[in-house]
Amino acid sequence: MIRGIAMDAPLAARSGHQGTAMALAPLAHVLYSRIMRFDPADPSWHDRDRFILSAGHASILQYALLHLSGFDVSADDLRAFRQWDSKTPGHPEVGHTPGIEVTTGPLGQGFANAVGMAMAERIQRERFGADAIDHRTWVIAGDGCLMEGVSHEAASLAGHLGLERLVCIFDDNHITIDGSTDLACGDDVAGRFRSYGWSVSELGDIGDDLGALEASLRDATAPNGKPRLLILRTHIGTPSPDHTDSHAAHGLAFSADDVSRTKSVMGIPDAPFHLPDDLLADYRRICAARGADARSRWEASTRRLAGDPAWAAMISGNATTSDVSDVIPSWDMGASVATRKAIQTALDATADRIPGLVAGSADLTGNTGTKVAALTAQSSTNPGGAQVFYGIREHAMGSAMVGMALHGGVIPVGGTFFVFLDYMRPPVRLAALSGARCVFVFTHDSVAVGEDGPTHQPVEHLATLRAMPDLHVVRPADANETAHAWLDALTHAGPTALVLSRQDVPVVTDGSAVATGAGIVGQDVADPAIILIGTGAEVAVCVEAAETLSERGLAARVVSMPSWDRFALQPRESRDAMLPPGVPRLSVEAASTFGWERWSDAQVGIDRFGASAPGAEVLERLGIAATHVVASALELIAEGGR
Repeated sequence: MIRGIAMDAPLAARSGHQGTAMALAPLAHVLYSRIMRFDPADPSWHDRDRFILSAGHASILQYALLHLSGFDVSADDLRAFRQWDSKTPGHPEVGHTPGIEVTTGPLGQGFANAVGMAMAERIQRERFGADAIDHRTWVIAGDGCLMEGVSHEAASLAGHLGLERLVCIFDDNHITIDGSTDLACGDDVAGRFRSYGWSVSELGDIGDDLGALEASLRDATAPNGKPRLLILRTHIGTPSPDHTDSHAAHGLAFSADDVSRTKSVMGIPDAPFHLPDDLLADYRRICAARGADARSRWEASTRRLAGDPAWAAMISGNATTSDVSDVIPSWDMGASVATRKAIQTALDATADRIPGLVAGSADLTGNTGTKVAALTAQSSTNPGGAQVFYGIREHAMGSAMVGMALHGGVIPVGGTFFVFLDYMRPPVRLAALSGARCVFVFTHDSVAVGEDGPTHQPVEHLATLRAMPDLHVVRPADANETAHAWLDALTHAGPTALVLSRQDVPVVTDGSAVATGAGIVGQDVADPAIILIGTGAEVAVCVEAAETLSERGLAARVVSMPSWDRFALQPRESRDAMLPPGVPRLSVEAASTFGWERWSDAQVGIDRFGASAPGAEVLERLGIAATHVVASALELIAEGGR
């Protein structure tokens, strides 16, 4: 029946991928009906097993099982596959469809998300006990997932950490869109994963043997200190008489005749979305009973934790055991502190009130301020450690963070140099798409990196982050704004990117601008001749330029705008009060000026790649200096604000 739905839905939509879903139908049936623990009546039950379809193009497979198992996915939802606002979009989307744990589609991301989920489970299991946390992470990955580079990074990390409650089933169907995998890949997958420290089982051609599948999956739950890879040889499109083992079965929807001939081979009625009522009722009854029993036993075993603030914070999804605003650090005006150092101070000051804090970096822990004094290193011998040394694996780090956040009960913080956003942009985008509460710490934010040169000077990255929907981006002016940005990230419902300086910058604000996205710096002027808008280290440059303009009899208002997206949410009256219409505005930022025309009439920025030289000299030569800001301000005033 599952194979029938796998054909019917793409046929109705005239779009979709039926072949992989058809091949994996027996495996998915065994997983959902015999192996995994979940409760359809409570899809967010914390101790449920997590299932991730990394091969997200086979989404109809998961939707069919969710419908059969009793989740809130109806037959009408199946019929609306890939249609506007349906619960059954082309690829699984967390928060959109009950029972979907992560948003998958870009191949390899789900696999790496699963690593993060397994890390979150392990940390919580160690902290609260095996009777409270007793679930596993299951993931189905295909050839494409394992070809993508992120899978190499994530698999290496998982093996090194010994995440033994992570089980990946590799759908080894030998097919990609272009044709046989032999066209592009000859990897020894089993050897590769064994070298990473995984336990590998080569199951062979048992894709239709329910008993053998069940036995293999149960064997994979036996503890042995290693994550498990089960290599299952399957036949895409089976049992189609026309398209079994054909790359056409991957993405080209079967014709009505193809579907009819396949259903004839299967011996089922040639009717769309055929699911007998008695079969559906029995399936749901079995899943409901198993789920209710498992959840009831869990509720009894966790009553002992009812008074534990850390447990309450995890279960509720709140970040903290109590308010942290009273312990947020502050700095005196005139102090000089790199914002990458300020974030570490803020993390250390609040860590004991954030039981779900998991911090780490891609080999730049000290450099990025993400080393938290109260945390110990996560490892195979210290499973409760919440300080993660990801190694030089930005892509896996970002993807694992998304998995942790979506697992629940964890606030992942991960740091790297801003230029390496290029290596982790996919998970940042998926964090935004998923609403995953991750905190991405990007330091060494501009040409002040200096001698490392243009390869390490990310002048264009801010514009790209700001263009990403639902990503909260904060570039704080100084240490006080950095501390407030951390507080802001803790209460923000989705992902936050903190963009921080390498170099020391003077403290010129009280930090309050973060809450509204922008704020006036220092003593305001009643009738400004110009408004200087800065972010990051350039706010101090604006302050210096304003002083020079004042000496020339020109009053300048300085505005720190750490967050475009937060400022854009303010009422029009508030924005106009901050940036009065008709008053010339000059923005100052050591990055691309792209997009600044929204807030300013003219821009001081860097619309070229940087250079190798001491950071202060690079800034000066590229015009990020008070003298250049003053000259640009005078020009703008003379032109009447354009």
